[in-house]
Amino acid sequence: MRRLILALGEAAEQWSFRLAWSRWRRAHQAVAARCHAARRAHRRLSSPAVRAALRPATAEAGLTDAEWHLVQPLLPPQKPMTGRPRHDHRTVLTGILWVIRSGASWRAMPREYGKWETVYQRYRLWCATGLWPRILAELAQGGSQVSL
Repeated sequence: MRRLILALGEAAEQWSFRLAWSRWRRAHQAVAARCHAARRAHRRLSSPAVRAALRPATAEAGLTDAEWHLVQPLLPPQKPMTGRPRHDHRTVLTGILWVIRSGASWRAMPREYGKWETVYQRYRLWCATGLWPRILAELAQGGSQVSL
């Protein structure tokens, strides 16, 4: 408010600039307040007790042998022609399914499924190549409760 009152004493040419700046500043403050509230809510939800409550039981998150046999033929070879071998497809796929079924963030994924970064990168790769929709279709035909 102080700036706007001082602007009344300035030349008329400066008024439009001051008013535009004031509108921008108020919009910026509103965005900052929303982000701050979201960040605080995220911190509350990411406490260890809340994460444990969100985590599904291992049996719910696991990939059954029947589901694995449906999906395994779709996946690329475990050891590529060149380079390092990939992380175990079954472990990575189980991690992806855990995140989807639990609704938790990638970072909240249990360490037993590997690094969350690796699992997320594999998920992104499979989405980009069109493999992920085929995996979901196979799992859905097998009666799995996976959905996006």
